[in-house]
Amino acid sequence: MLKEDKTIIDLAVSLTAGIASDPPGLGPQIDYIDHDQGAREFEEIFGIPVDQQLEGKGAAVERCVMSTHTGTHMDAPWHYHPTMDGGKRAMTIDEVPLEWCVGPGVKLDFRALPDGHLVTAVEVEAELQRIGHHLTSGDIVLINTRAGERYGEDDYVASGCGMGREATLYLTRHGVKVAGTDAWSWDPPLATQVARVHESGNPSLFWEGHKAGADTVFCHMEKLANLNQLPDTGFDVICLPVKIARASAGWCRPIALVPAQ
Repeated sequence: MLKEDKTIIDLAVSLTAGIASDPPGLGPQIDYIDHDQGAREFEEIFGIPVDQQLEGKGAAVERCVMSTHTGTHMDAPWHYHPTMDGGKRAMTIDEVPLEWCVGPGVKLDFRALPDGHLVTAVEVEAELQRIGHHLTSGDIVLINTRAGERYGEDDYVASGCGMGREATLYLTRHGVKVAGTDAWSWDPPLATQVARVHESGNPSLFWEGHKAGADTVFCHMEKLANLNQLPDTGFDVICLPVKIARASAGWCRPIALVPAQ
């Protein structure tokens, strides 16, 4: 039973078909089977006539076609690169220690930064100083961007800032193993990444926040929700990913436990 001095805040989006939650072609497909169709399937599979089922109703079921990166999910190091931490085989989502997925939460508020902005280590440090927090091993850092308020809208995928390589490595050097963002990606929106590569002539700038995982060990969540409801610190996060064998990610239903007002 949850103690009365704690409030649960749901940090997951609702997995929904037909909205602008992903680039075209990458969103989930959900087929809803109602109770009437379920009764017909029971009859077909198990030989129990529809009129002999309670009120002629069977089971409601949903059939989904989607990737492990659809909806609120946690990326494992295997997603970023085949190796991590200087050449070790990158761990898959079923190998992520659950101890990493429970810990003190820290919210960094970058909602004022423009869409496409690449967050630097200096900006992370400045925000930590603003909220008066020193990172410690086990902290779960949540990045609140402008994208959080745009989920499902046509501009969602292109909204919000993103974490660069040096910002990511800054977090992991301070003991962070799990982090998350309410944006579509840990990195800035794809279009701004590509533009930055073309302008600079440097392909290594593409997906640089993710690719930092080749040099360190960390997991991050994407498409979080309700980060604007969190205090800067003083709350706990629980974010257990679905255990999918050899997978690069797993869906999760993260929550924050916040002291009651």
